[in-house]
Amino acid sequence: MKTASVANSRTAPILQVRNLVKSYGALRVTNDVSLSVEHLELHAIIGPNGAGKTSLINQISGELASQSGSVAFDGVDVTALNVHERAKRGLMRSYQITSVFEHFSVIENVMLAALGSRSHAFSFWKPLMKRNELMPHALEALNSTGLDGRADSPVTSISYGERRQLEVAMALASQPKFLLLDEPMAGMSPQECTTVVALLKQLKQRYGILLIEHDMDAVFALADRITVMVDGKVLLTGAPEEVRNHPEVRSVYLGNEEGLSTPGGMH
Repeated sequence: MKTASVANSRTAPILQVRNLVKSYGALRVTNDVSLSVEHLELHAIIGPNGAGKTSLINQISGELASQSGSVAFDGVDVTALNVHERAKRGLMRSYQITSVFEHFSVIENVMLAALGSRSHAFSFWKPLMKRNELMPHALEALNSTGLDGRADSPVTSISYGERRQLEVAMALASQPKFLLLDEPMAGMSPQECTTVVALLKQLKQRYGILLIEHDMDAVFALADRITVMVDGKVLLTGAPEEVRNHPEVRSVYLGNEEGLSTPGGMH
């Protein structure tokens, strides 16, 4: 029985969201939302502005309490856990707006992230850069995101796109099991987006990923499955081609039959 239980835990989705509801007065920003993400799956969430996508990510990460519903992660119900407790279990996220430490170098930012994921993280009796136990994780994260050549650069000297990569590196240094990524390509140039798409293709071979993204070219290049949200509800979950060809999805976004064939069609 024990062996069967272990096997089942490995085949079950790493993330299971059931019937999440979040309301502000009469406004339901998420309305009975359910979805699942498999191990090593990149699952994208798309939808118009105001669809409830970021609210859902905040509920999953623990930053926003739900009125009802549940979140199970890696076989454990984490609904009652706060954001830090969920992060320590390996549920990591990035944000729409970059959140890095301006007055530190790239490597120091990543070291701080690695430190923050550990017990007694903020006992700063030992200088940060002398914490040898953190350095391998920080260097691996920088190498994974292509920032190893910028390790000693001040954050103020790197580009906007590199800051977004740095935020992902900070999540990786925390030794995640799963990544919640909220518009990692927001505000990037086409060249920078290409770099991040290549990065995410590598990361999906190592982690389950739940991605919010408005760049539809990127979504359809990356996603194994896509959930479409409208007005706080799930309209559809399916494979990319199913979503691309769904008449109601086309109607919701563009009101015509051009739909998802146009670059950047969904916004």
